[in-house]
Amino acid sequence: MTYRTRLTLLILLDSIIVSTAIFIAAWVVYPYTEVLQLDAIIISAIALLIFHHIFASVYKLYNKVWAYASVGELLAIVQAITLSIISAGIVQFLTNDFSIYSRALLVTWLLHIILIGGSRFAWRIYRDHFIVNSTNQKRTLIVGAGAAGAMIARQLKNEQENAELNPIAFVDDDLTKQKMQIYDIPVIGKVRDIPDIAEQETIEHIVIAVPSLANGELQKIVDYCNQTNAKVQMIPKIEDLMTGKVSVSHLKNVEVEDLLGREPVKLDIDSISEYVTGSTVMVTGAGGSIGSELCRQLIKFNPGRILLVGHGEFSIYQINMELKQKYGDNAIEVIPVIGDVQDRHRMFEIVETYKPAIIYHAAAHKHVPLMEYNPHEAVKNNVIGTKNVAEAADTYGAGKFVLVSSDKAVRPTNVMGATKRLAEMVVQDLAKRSKTKFVAVRFGNVLGSRGSVIPLFKKQIERGGPVTVTDPEMTRYFMTIPEASRLVIQAGTLAKGGEIFVLDMGEPVKIVDLACNLIKLSGHSEGDIGINFTGIRPGEKMYEELLSDDEVHPGEVYEKIYVGRTVEVDVSLIMNLIDELNKTNQDQLKDDIMKIVYAEQTLLTAQGS
Repeated sequence: MTYRTRLTLLILLDSIIVSTAIFIAAWVVYPYTEVLQLDAIIISAIALLIFHHIFASVYKLYNKVWAYASVGELLAIVQAITLSIISAGIVQFLTNDFSIYSRALLVTWLLHIILIGGSRFAWRIYRDHFIVNSTNQKRTLIVGAGAAGAMIARQLKNEQENAELNPIAFVDDDLTKQKMQIYDIPVIGKVRDIPDIAEQETIEHIVIAVPSLANGELQKIVDYCNQTNAKVQMIPKIEDLMTGKVSVSHLKNVEVEDLLGREPVKLDIDSISEYVTGSTVMVTGAGGSIGSELCRQLIKFNPGRILLVGHGEFSIYQINMELKQKYGDNAIEVIPVIGDVQDRHRMFEIVETYKPAIIYHAAAHKHVPLMEYNPHEAVKNNVIGTKNVAEAADTYGAGKFVLVSSDKAVRPTNVMGATKRLAEMVVQDLAKRSKTKFVAVRFGNVLGSRGSVIPLFKKQIERGGPVTVTDPEMTRYFMTIPEASRLVIQAGTLAKGGEIFVLDMGEPVKIVDLACNLIKLSGHSEGDIGINFTGIRPGEKMYEELLSDDEVHPGEVYEKIYVGRTVEVDVSLIMNLIDELNKTNQDQLKDDIMKIVYAEQTLLTAQGS
């Protein structure tokens, strides 16, 4: 229906109601008396008609979408009708010898509210109970009957003609909300009742609408949801809903990252701003998972310019375009630089040209089994690459150099971890004689990073399975990419020179549990997809370990950040390793690498005892 047709019909309908209501009211109030003057009633009817359309225009009664009418629209109707009745009463008083048929006007007021209001709300009732209920919408259960849940319910109700979801019920653990109704939707149980309610009410979709959950609570809710066949989603951040950045159409799938149940990292904004704002910042490996997220986090602090250094042309192009599109108006100079950290001349050239105040070195080979087969490449990228960039930072006076390291550098049993430890040794050695503050930051596996299990599992699930897990007992410590990146930036503010910062990685997670969660969150069952155990790969540990007491200085230096213990290292051994690199075969190189880190570990253990 066009706007013009709709407007004409509403005006015609209101005109009929307003013109006849005064006569009906007069007949009801004064059925057998001669008190009424017919000409006074006719004048009142004309006045009502004129004033009604005036006030209907003022309160925009003809511009409202009555299919979504609520209390606000009802209040507008009452105000418009009340003012038109008062105005008609004044006209009646002036034209009828200063007398008013007050009872007739009161009944007219009631008739107007019932008939005009009823005509508007009748469409919503018809739409809700006949049009909407006849569509193929998914029966939806909302977890959480608080402000967020109410907002979701209201938006779904208001958008029912176009929405895919039809809210049927709430569940909430708050006893005061049990058996109550929100927008005519009942609260019919607690979170633990989700499986039974889903079966009884034939629930096809579950929306988790609890914006703030303490550690582990989301996992408990998801566990109950996974006992059903319903698809599970959750609301975006409540602040995004409130500010209108997103709506219920932006409901997100529950990701494995959401189930970590960790409190968000609180950054020391002032200290970060003090050394990042206005400075030239360089990130190597800027196209990688950690490097690109470091760039996203750093640019929020308004550096003078940020250098995106990497050897992968397309990955550098992607992060460059992303930052320019998102922050292009901030006058932050984003400079993409193609260069391989193994190319010493190129690294020195970049640092000399741009004179970065801070360098975050995130470029590395990190895949454990691959590096077992390619130790030469691990040394060239992780050790020599680090040495090149670090010495360039020292030569041209960078203020800080932050090496992104790995928890696999702790008691390493594989080539990747050992070469990361050798890189730390190189940085520690430079810290002793350089004005640049050199530090390293260690953390564990990063969910969603390139080469990690999550992207692999997702691809396997998309192909219909099976999901491959090395061993049912294998555990790992995990962090999200933003969490790791923020802590790396924060650790940089704490640098005095020579430290190895260790990030608290929370509780270990079984890889098989991670796989099971991902299968269920993707809307499948383990029976549909299947899990195959393939056995431990070369260089892998069954259990990764957090640092023991003899490897960490007691007490956090900042929330979730500790300082690792180290011993004096003989860097000449590393230099000899680099000099003899091309003359050494793969097996011999592995032995030489492990001898260096084993010697250091022996000293560390002796020191701790």
